[in-house]
This record gives sequence, C-alpha cells and structure tokens, in this order.
Amino acid sequence: MQFIRGQLFRWFLAVLIVMPFLASVPALAANVIVEGNHRVDSETIASYFSGTDPASVNTGVKALYATGLFSDIEISHSRGGVVVRVVENNLINRVAFEGNSKVKSDQLEGSIQSKDHGPFNKTIVDADVERIKDLYRRAGEAAASVTYRIVNLPNGRVDVVFKIDEGPKTGVKDIVFVGNHVYSSGKLRDLMQTTEMDWLSFFKSSDVYDPDKIASDLDAIRRFYLKNGYADFHIVGSDARYDPSLKGYVVTITVEEGPQYHVAAVDIESHIAAINGDALRTYLRISAGEIYNGDQVQKTTDALTTQVMRRGYAFSQVHPRGDRDPVTRTVRIAFVIDEGPRVYVERIDIRGNTRTRDYVIRREFDIGEGDAYNKAIVDRAERRLNNLGYFKKVTITNEPGSAPDRVVVVVTVEDQPTGSFSVSGGYSTAEGVIGEVSVQETNFMGRGQFVRLSVQLGQYAEGATFSFTEPYFLGHRIAAGFDLFAKNSTVSQYAFYNDFMVGGTLRGGIPVTDEITFAPRYSIYSSYISIPNNSWYPYNDCTNPIYGITPTWNGSSGVQATNTYNCLTNGEASLALKQAQGTTLTSMPGFTLSYNSLDNNRMPTDGIHAEWREDFAGAGGNERYVRSTADLRYYHSIYDQWDIVGLLHFQGGILNHYGSGDERIVDNFNMGPELIRGFQPDGLGPRDVSVDPQGNPLGGTKYWGASAEADFPIWGLPKEVGLRGAVFTDWGALWGYQGPTYFPQFASNPAVVGGCGPGCSYQGDKITVGGDTSSIRGSVGVSLIWASPMGPIRFDFAKAVKKNQWDQTQIFNFTGGTTF
Repeated sequence: MQFIRGQLFRWFLAVLIVMPFLASVPALAANVIVEGNHRVDSETIASYFSGTDPASVNTGVKALYATGLFSDIEISHSRGGVVVRVVENNLINRVAFEGNSKVKSDQLEGSIQSKDHGPFNKTIVDADVERIKDLYRRAGEAAASVTYRIVNLPNGRVDVVFKIDEGPKTGVKDIVFVGNHVYSSGKLRDLMQTTEMDWLSFFKSSDVYDPDKIASDLDAIRRFYLKNGYADFHIVGSDARYDPSLKGYVVTITVEEGPQYHVAAVDIESHIAAINGDALRTYLRISAGEIYNGDQVQKTTDALTTQVMRRGYAFSQVHPRGDRDPVTRTVRIAFVIDEGPRVYVERIDIRGNTRTRDYVIRREFDIGEGDAYNKAIVDRAERRLNNLGYFKKVTITNEPGSAPDRVVVVVTVEDQPTGSFSVSGGYSTAEGVIGEVSVQETNFMGRGQFVRLSVQLGQYAEGATFSFTEPYFLGHRIAAGFDLFAKNSTVSQYAFYNDFMVGGTLRGGIPVTDEITFAPRYSIYSSYISIPNNSWYPYNDCTNPIYGITPTWNGSSGVQATNTYNCLTNGEASLALKQAQGTTLTSMPGFTLSYNSLDNNRMPTDGIHAEWREDFAGAGGNERYVRSTADLRYYHSIYDQWDIVGLLHFQGGILNHYGSGDERIVDNFNMGPELIRGFQPDGLGPRDVSVDPQGNPLGGTKYWGASAEADFPIWGLPKEVGLRGAVFTDWGALWGYQGPTYFPQFASNPAVVGGCGPGCSYQGDKITVGGDTSSIRGSVGVSLIWASPMGPIRFDFAKAVKKNQWDQTQIFNFTGGTTF
C-alpha cells in the first residue's frame, strides 16, 4: 500500500512539473471549428488562425475580413476550441450600368472596385457610387446622380446595377480673370483650351471642367506672359466653384502681371576652366535690346547644355539667371555653367503605359541608365513626350537610388487613343466636289509609327494613298517612310486632258537643329496623259473628227471649215498637250531643307516657316529637268490685344530642262489662286491662244509671288465658332514657256490643209503663245476663314487689279471640307 501511495505521489509530482510546459504550447488550427460557410472550405478558413489564444484569433478575424468574402464573423469558445461562425458575402454575377450615354460603360468599369465574379461588399459599392460621381464631375456632368440596386440570384449570387441620371451638362459657365491689365480677359481666354459654355455647347466638349486641363491652361498663360517680356508674372491662384444657380462652374484666375522687361545684356558665365563662354555665344537665341522671351531662354539653356556635354563635361549644368532692374525695366541674362554634382541615372522606370512600348518612351531621352543625370535634358524629354500626342499626360519625377550618387528617373504616362477613322467631303473651285475616306494611326501597335490609308473620290479626281513613317529609323532620330499613290485626274473647264498617275516615294527626315530639318526623298511614278474626244468632250476632233459632232464634218468629203464654224468651235486641246499624250516614267531624287520656328503649327501667331525644295528628274525614266522652289511664311502678332496676326508670304521657283527630248507642258509650273488670288486655277502665265485659252494653259518655268495678309477674329462671336476674317494683297508673275511652238507631226491634220498662223481659225501645226511675260500681276481681297467642326473652310473674294489680256480671272474662290 505504501508502495502504491509512493507511485501516485510521483505521478502527481510529474504532472505538476509538466503542466506549465503544456500550457505554454500554442493551440493548433485543428482546434478551430468553422460554421456557417457554404462556398469557402472550412480548412481554408481555419488556416487563417495560427492558434486559439486571443491575439491569434484577433489576427485571423482581421485577415478574413480583409478577403472581402465575409460580411460578418463571430467568435466563440466551445469544446476546448474556437468556433468561427461566418456569414459569407454574395458573389457578384455581373456589374451593369443604366442611363449612361455621355460616359461609356468601359470607362465606368475602370473607375470602380466592384467587379464581375468578385465578392459583394456594400461598403465598396457605396464607395463606387462616389467614384462614378467623381468621374462625371471630371467629365463636366456635376449634376449627375447615381444610385444602385441589388438583384438577387440563386446560389448566393447578385447583380449590381448602377443607375445613373446624367442630368443637364454642367460645364464651365464663366472664366473670370483678376489682376490683368496688359492683356484683356478675352485674350487670356483665347490662350486656354477650356472654354465657356455658350450656344455651341451642344457640339463641343472644350467647356467641360477638367482640373488637369485647367492646370495646362494656367501653364499656357504663364508661358505667354514670359514669352512677351513679363518676367515677374505669376499666377496668384485659381479657384473653380460649382454654382447651382448657374448649373455650372465659375473658374476664377488671379494673376499678377508686373512690368514688361527688355534685355539689357546677355552673358555666358563659365565656372568650368576649359569651357570658354565667349566661344558658345553663337548658340544664344536671345540678344540685347529684344523683349525678354522665356521660350528663347529655355531654348538657349537646352542648346548650351548640349554643347557643353559634347565637350566632355557630362555633369555640367546650365542655369539661366536674370538680374532685373525694375527702374529701367530691363533684365541682364546670364547663363551660368557649373560642373554640377556627380549623380548618375541608376535606371529609368516607366509606369502607366498600357499600349505604348517602353522603348518608344525611352528613345525620347538623350540619356540612359548609367549616364550622368542632367535635369535640363530630362525636362527636354518631358516636353518631347508631351508633344508626341500619344499620351493624355506625362510627368517625370525622381526617386533616390541605391546609393547617394544614384537617382531613379520615374516616367508616368497615361495612354490615349491615337487612331482615327474619318469621312471627309467638300468642294473646291479647282477640283469640284471632293470626298475622302481615311484610316489613320499615329502610334501603330504602340511602336510610335504613323500609318495612313486614304481613298479619294471627286468630281474631277479620284485616287488612293498609303503612307508609313518610322520616326526613329535604325534607332536614330531620323524619320523614314514611304508613300504609295494612284490618282486619276479627269478633264475639267480648266484642263482639256486626263492624267492617270501611279507611283511611290521614299523619304527621310534628318533634324539638323530643333528648327532645321533636312529631308531627302526619291520618287518614281508613271504618268499617262490622254485627251478625251467624245460627244461630251470633243477636245481632239481637229485631229480625229467625230461624225455628227465635229462642225461641218460629214464623214466622207472632209471638213468644209470656215473662219467661224469649224473643229475649234466646240473646244480643242492645244497641240502642246497632244504632243504630251502617252505614258511617261519619271525617276526623281530630291530634298527639302526646312526651317520652322512657329509657335503653333496649326494656328501660328509668330515665327517663320521656310522651305527650299530641289528635285532632279533624270535618274532613269524619260524626264530630264531640275526643279527648284522656295517658300517662306513669316507670322507676327500685330496687335495682341485684338488678336490680329500678320502674314508675309514669299515664294518662287525655276525649272530647267536638260538633255534631249521635248519638254512636256505638264511638267511646267501651272498656277492660279495658290500664287495670286483672283485668278482661275491655272489661270496665270503663258497660254495657247490659237485655240481655246480657257482650258489650254501652257505653264511657265519661272514664277515668283509675294503676299501680305492680316487675320483677325470676327468680333462679337465666341472663338469656338472658329470664324476669322482676313484682308490681303497678292502680287507675282509666271512666265518662261520653253516648249516647242511648231509641231510638224500634226501637219497632215485631216481637218485642215496646210499650216496656220496667229488669228487663224484652224488648228494647223503651230501654236501661238500669249501671256508669256514677266510683267507683274496683282490682286486685293478679303477672306472669311472658318475653322469649323467639319473641317477648314475658306472663302476668298479677290479682285485682279493688274493682269495680262490672256489671264483668266475669277472673283470668288472656295475651298472646304468636312471630317465626321
């Protein structure tokens, strides 16, 4: 008995010793009992609990809620374990939208967190309502209301339906400027992409309130002031307030203009011993005496940065410094060149691009991973990316790298649609009714390539064109591309012949500087010229008479021609045109050297655009000539306050034939209103006056033209109407016909016997050239220009005040088109 009592005592003692250790062992997930689940496995739920102690249970509950699969979780203790009772969320079968027409469903789907086949969570759906409202506010629809309903389905599934009442459009009702004195509020509004609501709001979207667009507008206003000498200008603030009574936003922009500065002096201060500042003065874009121009200061900074880096100073930095003198209202500009900190680009991270490929973005940088970091070059890359048109917005920021001398450049972009399909139509005095269907992509497959296919149908012309351009050929900033084309031009009142042309062009573009581009090209095309001769267009019946059509031709005894009634009576093509009939192959290399400093390529108000073109026909083929042309346009804002823009336009050209063979008149310069308004298409210069001069221009080998024009808005009309007026005067001349005047091959013309001289009523085998003189022609006129939603339309009313007796004039010229 004593033995038994001793054994029990030892067992009891052992239990006392072991129990503290057992208590310290955590409970296992096997002690978790799951209840209430239907779709989620019990083992999966239990796996979120590493133990049954309070801390582990609390962590597991938080983790289960975070999955979004459960609307309620209850914890209790029973049978030595933890009981987890769950209430599962329903699963979303689909998310649907009702009532939305102004914002597409795919845009709404991208803005919310509730997704098809995801868990239903009331909190998330309520937040999605606010997200949809915010999307509508940014789309200018602040009055939109959003609700939702739940449609219960079997097996714990639901449909979430968002019902949207878009309400009336809530755009920008008023843009108010405070503090502006130099420039009117109307002028500053014209600088903005954002516009006010008016009677055109039904057609336009520019009056939609968009904070990002407002920020871009503020930057445009700032750059405008800096460009025009207001170096102290700054925007004090901007405020956008929704006014329920107006049912729209009121945007208030407060500015402080300051005085206009002129440049007193421009210096280059080099703090790098080996860099001579005076040697870099040729790269200055601004000089003493000029009005301070912020754009030119930035371009000078870029140019100097590039040049110093090319001299081996990769870490150099160029900082413009302006020392203002408010008394004299002048500023001394110094471009300071410093060595700069030795910081390297560790990597370039690109974020947000869903379509555009990384290398398309990276190639806009003049630096890469491992290169010296230079802020001026990074800023230039940002401007280039924004100008591509591929993205809604581009921002570049820096993040610390893996070491103090390393930096990560972060490029954040947002892709936007770059493809377009258009159907265009219109009318021109020269080409009659015209139409075009085209498909265009400026960022083909995200590679940054340009592709366009167009088909043209017109009253007097039809054709097709396919174009492809690679902006970075072989990895260099060189554009390369090709065009394939086919065009058929038919007879009109201005030309008595048909011309079918098919061919192609290889072209390139090499930027010499930011403004100068050298563009070589090679063209090869076949041209087939024919002269119609039928009852509608009997323009060759002196050579091939038509029974019943050619006057006095009876089909057997020949023409009984008289001086008043013969084959010329119903119109006849010139012998020079008849000689040009047939097929000709032209093989022609050439180039264009262009200079462009325009502030805006679509609607310039300042700057120069100049081109010099050279074409050398004769690298094979049948044609042998050298054609040189030049064109220069100078735009200048005459009066900023009233938005009056002046234009001086100079042009000229010369054509030199060489080698053997007859010159074809279709190769000559044939010009009309494109040289001097107030003249018909092909209405200037030499003509065959021995037949009908109306449709038989011969063209010339030399021309020049000079125009002066002033464009102005139509006062009282919103700028969105797009109407502008213009007054102009054009002067110039076209002369120098070098083709033959005697055509012996037509001496046996059955319609006549023998030759024919000036004043003869028969066609004969000679032509009489009229109007071949270099005397000046001129005109004055007014224009109405409409940048309509349907495309550019221009009405020109011109009076020829000086002309030759054979020139063909017209008072009204109309060109226009539509894209929808």
